[in-house]
Amino acid sequence: MAVTDAQSAQQALQADQLISRLDHVPVSRFHARVVGTLGAGTFFDAFDIVSIATVLSALSTTYGLSSSQAGLLVSAGFLGQAVGAIGFGLVSERLGRRRVFLAALVVMGVFALISAASWNSTSLGAFRLVQGFGLGAEVPVASALLGEFVATRQRGRVTVLYKLASPLGNLATSLTAAALLASTSPETAWRLLFAIGGAPLLVALVAWRLLPESPRVLIRRGRLPEAERIVSAMEAAAGTAASAPVPDAPAASTPAADLASTRHGELLSTQYRKRTVTAWVLWFTVFFALLGGTAWMPSLYVKRVGVSPAMASLLSGAVTLASIALIIVVGATVDRVGRRRWFITGYAISLAGALLATVLGATGNLHTWPALLVSGGLMLLGVSAVDPLVYAYTAEIYPTRMRSWGTLSASSWRGFAAVLAPSVIGALVDHGIAMVFGLFAAVLVIGLAVTARFGMETKQASLEELSR
Repeated sequence: MAVTDAQSAQQALQADQLISRLDHVPVSRFHARVVGTLGAGTFFDAFDIVSIATVLSALSTTYGLSSSQAGLLVSAGFLGQAVGAIGFGLVSERLGRRRVFLAALVVMGVFALISAASWNSTSLGAFRLVQGFGLGAEVPVASALLGEFVATRQRGRVTVLYKLASPLGNLATSLTAAALLASTSPETAWRLLFAIGGAPLLVALVAWRLLPESPRVLIRRGRLPEAERIVSAMEAAAGTAASAPVPDAPAASTPAADLASTRHGELLSTQYRKRTVTAWVLWFTVFFALLGGTAWMPSLYVKRVGVSPAMASLLSGAVTLASIALIIVVGATVDRVGRRRWFITGYAISLAGALLATVLGATGNLHTWPALLVSGGLMLLGVSAVDPLVYAYTAEIYPTRMRSWGTLSASSWRGFAAVLAPSVIGALVDHGIAMVFGLFAAVLVIGLAVTARFGMETKQASLEELSR
């Protein structure tokens, strides 16, 4: 027994040293490879999620859909995302981050190709539902994986800027849809767009070859030699000597304490309940506005202000470009300004846009594309700016043993919000556009109030420190 105790103490010390080394490796080409691989998956995740929104009017023409039926078709994919996030979340800690990421990519790519061959709205809804299983898991698990590779002082910047892949994917969808709608028939356009969404299968092949498992996951499982090889490779890429003393090392008991088994119900334990509920509110409110608005804005441009489908795609692309610029600002400052302040700022920007659209709609002045672009675009700009921060923040507030489960389960609220938003908006839009934006404003007020009151700050704190 004495030998076993001595071995356990030695393993715990080695685990502590690996965590300390990992948490102080500067960003290098090793991180660039990880970010590039994860970012490619996230790019096509975003491409596939909004593809149906950019060609919704074309789909409605092909299958003769009403506004409510179109909303239900959009919601099918988001329901799949909610279910997929929970399902993958339940097994994620057992399978590891890398395997879940690869599985999500395969599901995304296969069912994008199958969706392109759908023969009616029912078959398309079913295929989008299953594709959503992968879409709901890919970005949350990628965010959790990336955050576990990056040193404390750079974690916010890297994890936020990695998510630029999402608006870039959205922009690519808008531009591709605009080109296809302008050059082919409506039915050919949406089928080709969905077929392009099969690209995650190629990303999966690259990730299978290049993407390592999280060293923190390997340490938690006692696979210390594998973790040592990865950390050493990171140090070599950064030009950091492995034997160099590391300042401000975490307490020796921290990694060892994280070896406990994952308890799914621990999310609502006394220790984590407040942060879990706050995260759930963040996910629901941000993505109710973001995905609900993104899904319906192109259609509103066409049906409410009379622009062409191609022009609607270009206007959506303009908002995406503005969002990219603001995300860059958030990423460059988040490790100094903090997560909580940026959340409040994003909510405030988005709420201002929603209230402006509500007033313009109620007074009959929301009938031109510039008015809809400014007010609706401002609403989307605020939530788009904090979209990457929601992922990064959620992955910071849980220990390694439940980080993937915590992030994926929280992200299921994105799916629930996105299921509800298009359907409710589809039902409300025929009763007045002011009602639509009034609903967005009410949801944003709830998110702003909860985050301002209960949101915790995570800047410049190690993952092990935050997990206590």
